[in-house]
Amino acid sequence: MFSDPRRRSALVAGLLLATAGCTPVDPGLGDAVKYDQLVQTINPDPRYPAGGAQPGDSGAHGAKAVRDYRTGQVKQLEVQSTSSGSSSGGGPR
Repeated sequence: MFSDPRRRSALVAGLLLATAGCTPVDPGLGDAVKYDQLVQTINPDPRYPAGGAQPGDSGAHGAKAVRDYRTGQVKQLEVQSTSSGSSSGGGPR
């Protein structure tokens, strides 16, 4: 039955083509939703301040923040530098 070399070669080629169709083209295929969620997540592990609003709060902290804003009693932000080290003072002239 498979003694003819041309027939055997055609069978092997057909089997290779059939199994090649079963392998994924891209290993990341189907990860679009997961990627989009990661891109839209600013900080997956946020750290909340001790006196600030926490997830699941009743809204009392938010109401106080709005009240403070409307009455002008908002705390001033602390300015923090994101760089460290020293400058040579030789800036652009």
